[in-house]
Amino acid sequence: MTNTTNRRTAQRPARKAPVSPAPAVEEREPRGARRKRETRARLLDAALRLMAEKGMEGVAINEITEAADVGFGSFYNHFESKEAIYATLIDNVFEEFADMLDRLAGGISDPAEVVSVSVRHTVLRARRDPVWGRFLIREGFSARVVSRGLGQRLLRDIGNGIAAKRFIVADPFVAFLAVGGTVLSVIAADLNFAAPGATAPAVLAELGFSGEHFPERTAAMLLQTLGLKRAEAEKIAARPLPVVDEAAEE
Repeated sequence: MTNTTNRRTAQRPARKAPVSPAPAVEEREPRGARRKRETRARLLDAALRLMAEKGMEGVAINEITEAADVGFGSFYNHFESKEAIYATLIDNVFEEFADMLDRLAGGISDPAEVVSVSVRHTVLRARRDPVWGRFLIREGFSARVVSRGLGQRLLRDIGNGIAAKRFIVADPFVAFLAVGGTVLSVIAADLNFAAPGATAPAVLAELGFSGEHFPERTAAMLLQTLGLKRAEAEKIAARPLPVVDEAAEE
């Protein structure tokens, strides 16, 4: 299958610092407010890295403050509890990404292509930002994620495909689990075996498999799972992707 993603989707290092000058309003921001904002950002970044590795239950507040290089008491100036910073992370990391997917798919009328675009962009985002990807792997089926943002939108998109008779699905919730579980598995395989910096890049070759074109292959397989014929699924999965607004991922 021909890969179109690399030619049409901008690739960039994760969390690239902006190069444009800050707007005048930010230059006038009071020093205390700026420090408070920067401290909050450091706490969130530290919590994301730690919780992506160990989960919320495996991380203590003092670990977050030490990783963020701020005083223990500073944590409570921004968050009431560990659960509160976790909830904020879910909103920042996944809700905003789900909103971006909605914007990207806003002009697409075919429910099958909507699912394809969402699947491919999710796999690509995890490759660009492995910490984000590992946090999604760990939390993707948590109650908060399933009941909001990414989970609700995937259920909606599958339902739209069923209503439009594009998908042939007897059990929408099991279809949701199949799609979501496959995406999480592919992200794990990509980060471990195929992506730049993969921890075990030789494994796929030893097994006789290829790690190329994971986003397209995943989308094509999932569209077949949802009832499309193979040829049509592969054609849809190879279409040009809507381009991500870099600012939306910062």
